[in-house]
Amino acid sequence: MLQPRTLAFLSDLKANNNKPWFDANRPAYESARADFIALVTQLLDGLASIDTAIGETPLQAKNCIFRINRDVRFSTNKSPYKSNFGAWFNAGGKQSPTAGYYLNLEPGGSFVAGGLYMPDAGMLATVRQEIDYNLADFEQILTQPAFVKQFGQLNRDDVLQRPPKGYDAGNPAIEYLKLKSFTASRPLADAALTKPDLVKQVLTAFGSLQPLVTYLNTALVP
Repeated sequence: MLQPRTLAFLSDLKANNNKPWFDANRPAYESARADFIALVTQLLDGLASIDTAIGETPLQAKNCIFRINRDVRFSTNKSPYKSNFGAWFNAGGKQSPTAGYYLNLEPGGSFVAGGLYMPDAGMLATVRQEIDYNLADFEQILTQPAFVKQFGQLNRDDVLQRPPKGYDAGNPAIEYLKLKSFTASRPLADAALTKPDLVKQVLTAFGSLQPLVTYLNTALVP
C-alpha cells in the first residue's frame, strides 16, 4: 500500500509545477519517492514468480522507475516535472523496447497496463507476422477469463484505417494487424492505492497480462 502523503505530494506538485516550489518541498518528494520505491520493490518480488524472464534478471526498483523530471526540449508543455510516478517492469529494464508491465501512479489517473507500446517498424512487422501465423494462440490469450476480467480487450487507441502493407483486408487477423500497439490497461481508483491489498491487486492484473507479454517477447526475442 501507499501512504496518503504520497498522493498528496503528487496532487500538490500538479498544482505547483515549478522549480522553486519543488526545491522547497524536496523532503516531501524524497518521502513520496521512497514510498513508491518500496511498492515497486514488492511488485518486483511478486513478478519474479509470475514472469520467468523477470525472475531470472537481477532487477532493482531503480531499473524500473522513470525520472520525475520532464524532457521539455521538444514539448510545448514546459512544466519541469511529471505529476505522476511511473514504473516499467521488463527484463531489460525501463529502457527496453520489448513487451512488459507498467504501473502509473497519479491521483485521479492511476492505472495498470502491459504489452508492447508503439514498437519501431521492424518490431511491429515481426509481431504482425507472428499474429498472422499464430492467430489461434493469440486469440486464446485474449479470451482467457483472467485477462477478460481484468482488461476486457486490447486497447485500440492506435489503429490503422487501412490494412498494413502486405496484408489483405480479408485476413482473419486483420483487426489485430491494424494495431500499432498491443497493450491493455485498466484504471486504479485512488481509494485502492492506500489499501493493504494494493500489491495483490496489481500483481493479479500483471499475472493476467503475462501470457500476452510472453507471446509478444517470444516473437521479438526468439
